[in-house]
Amino acid sequence: MSAFSDALCTAAQGPTGMTTGEPHEPVRTSWADVHAKACAGARVLAAHGIGPGDAVAVLAAKPFEVAPIAQAAWLAGASVTMLHQPTARTNLMTYAQDTAAVLSLVGAKAAVLGDPFTEFAELLDGSGVLALTVDDLLAEPGGPAPDVEIGEDLPALLQLTSGSTSTPKAVRITHRNLWANIEAMCQAAQIRPGEVMVSWLPLFHDMGMVGFLTLPMCRGIELVTVTPTDFLASPLIWPTLISKYRGTITAAPNFAFALTARVLARPTTRELGLDLSCMRFALNGAEPIDVAAVRAFLAAGAPFGLPETAVVCAYGMAEASLAVSFHPWGTPLKVDTVDAQALEIARRAVPAESGRSFPVLGPPLDGIEVAVRGRDGAVLGDREVGVLHLRGECITEQYLTVDGPVATQDADKWLDTGDLGYLVDGEVVVCGRVKDVIIMGGRNIYPTDIERVAQSIDGVRAGNAVAVRWTTPSGRESFAVAVESREAGDQDAAERIRQAVRSAVTAEIGARPATVSVLPVGSLPKTPSGKLQRSAAARLITPPPAEALPVQPPAPEGLPLPG
Repeated sequence: MSAFSDALCTAAQGPTGMTTGEPHEPVRTSWADVHAKACAGARVLAAHGIGPGDAVAVLAAKPFEVAPIAQAAWLAGASVTMLHQPTARTNLMTYAQDTAAVLSLVGAKAAVLGDPFTEFAELLDGSGVLALTVDDLLAEPGGPAPDVEIGEDLPALLQLTSGSTSTPKAVRITHRNLWANIEAMCQAAQIRPGEVMVSWLPLFHDMGMVGFLTLPMCRGIELVTVTPTDFLASPLIWPTLISKYRGTITAAPNFAFALTARVLARPTTRELGLDLSCMRFALNGAEPIDVAAVRAFLAAGAPFGLPETAVVCAYGMAEASLAVSFHPWGTPLKVDTVDAQALEIARRAVPAESGRSFPVLGPPLDGIEVAVRGRDGAVLGDREVGVLHLRGECITEQYLTVDGPVATQDADKWLDTGDLGYLVDGEVVVCGRVKDVIIMGGRNIYPTDIERVAQSIDGVRAGNAVAVRWTTPSGRESFAVAVESREAGDQDAAERIRQAVRSAVTAEIGARPATVSVLPVGSLPKTPSGKLQRSAAARLITPPPAEALPVQPPAPEGLPLPG
């Protein structure tokens, strides 16, 4: 057996498990029970001819179903692909087409469907993909898993990258990759028996699937988990579960820290008697990290005992299985403030009292090397800004694309992340994505800087502003901004917001937007993991008459991440 599959069996010998069903009907299931169901599921898969190297797709929302389904596939030697889940606003015809493309991409031999998605089984008729419900797969437990050879280089996860829908791309994560990253994360975070992990993260995203289901399931860590729908319906459920179960480890993207900070600050929340003093490792990753949101969360949590060192800023991506670097836990948030002009023009991160501020994301995890390379491919020195490259045992060697497998590494095993950043005394700092940088007058302007200013304008929805490259009729590169507002339907209010965004961005960034569009709530396209899709958003921006034309946006890269 691979080290990873062996760990799944070992964890099933202990007393730990997962609690689901909060806040209404909490149920605890031991990892031993999960393993017993998984063994039954693995036998069902084997009976249908599914074995080592085959792919199993999963469309299920409930963590207590996903855990044994995924483990069943792994015990049969198959890989797991978590399909993105449709929402109430999803066009089901488009979703069916996109899902068919994903199933073809990964070569799925079976798809396991849980409630409320079992009705999708009829869509698989005639596709050659075996459709199984959770009930079909997880028969009465009893007996061992099938005796199959599970090698270290078999794929364990075919992880869809953020944005992978109509033009999907999957990261091929082997047992070797996955176990190397889990071991490195446990070492860096000092995860030991007795920890309690609390999560509401989606399981079709690598942070949720790898960090907050696979890791606790194979390391025997207690897990309390609800769904993203539960969190969005009542954000207070997150700190409440941390307090109730004495959670020590959790994670979330920026917007959740900002939203929860507002909830914790309400006078009525003080009456609940929450105790967050147990939380030692609240990871913030998978997108550019908003320092203001982190500080607001820490400040709002302080009256409830939240340690000032609780938030751990991190860097990760699906291509590394999950994590690349963690800020050392138990130490205060570390922010690097650099001269904006030197950053944008000289591409150097020169320390300054004021300017651009980036969170320092810690040293690479054990077994991972990080190098910064310039446009000519040369390795850069400390505080020189370039493209981050990764090398290590947890780094994928292959993408699956609609045009076939594509190697991810160069001849020396380095992976180009597409992220701009630099190193400070061996610690990682990320500035943004190469494809998103706006170049004007020799300056490299980061869209996140523009978006942060735009979101500060009264009437703009928090987290719903995008800045994209834009070309004027004369061929000059500029940029455009789109924001969402509940006042978009009011012509006067929309004009006020438009002018305020233009003025604020010009004053703060030193460059004037070619155009600003104010859109209704829900207009900006997002990935299934909640990230704004800049390339798709560019198509929604209305150019001023005879004033500007949009740059042809790059093809959507698919689902980002979590990195």
